[in-house]
Amino acid sequence: MKKIIYILVFVLIALAMFWLGRFFGSKNVSQQVISNGLIVKEIAELASLDVQGSASIKRSNLEEGASDWTDNLKKTFLENTIWVTIPYQAKFGVDINDNNFKVDISQKRITVKLPAPKLLSYELKVDRMETANRKGLFLSQDDETYTDVQKKLYQTSRAQLENNPTYIEKSKGKIVGIMQQYYAPFLKDHILDVQFEGDTARLSGATLQ
Repeated sequence: MKKIIYILVFVLIALAMFWLGRFFGSKNVSQQVISNGLIVKEIAELASLDVQGSASIKRSNLEEGASDWTDNLKKTFLENTIWVTIPYQAKFGVDINDNNFKVDISQKRITVKLPAPKLLSYELKVDRMETANRKGLFLSQDDETYTDVQKKLYQTSRAQLENNPTYIEKSKGKIVGIMQQYYAPFLKDHILDVQFEGDTARLSGATLQ
């Protein structure tokens, strides 16, 4: 909620300074809003994409589909199968520094260069974990078993999210949308290009009439 409020404040500042510039006939005020890299940097960092879901894992010492008498015997006495499901919360966004961020203004074109979005944080909500197990008569579960499964679940589910193109694209889209809001007062006279590292311009040639 605080993140949304901060973004709205930045957008309102841009609008206020734009109209002040028009009222007083000052181009310097508008130029400062357009080229204020500090505000643009803050907006890009705040415009992160929050993702929630559930990660699941199954670990078993039995082969899938096996059904002969030895496997049935193993199921009865030696089976060790665990299911674990844990909700997660992740955040995608841009990690900005002075070397991978830039705002350029040239011939009525505003170019914002940003690093590619990535997974910034990932957390498993262990307090809401759901578990199930099926074990043979000769076996028992212990806390170490579940701890090991949780660790494996964290590693595999995080790796899947890190390479998730859908969330990367959604993150880009969210950042671009908020950049459009910030620069909206100037897009009647300017073209806005938002460029992510390794990507083409997102808004090349797009203007508001």
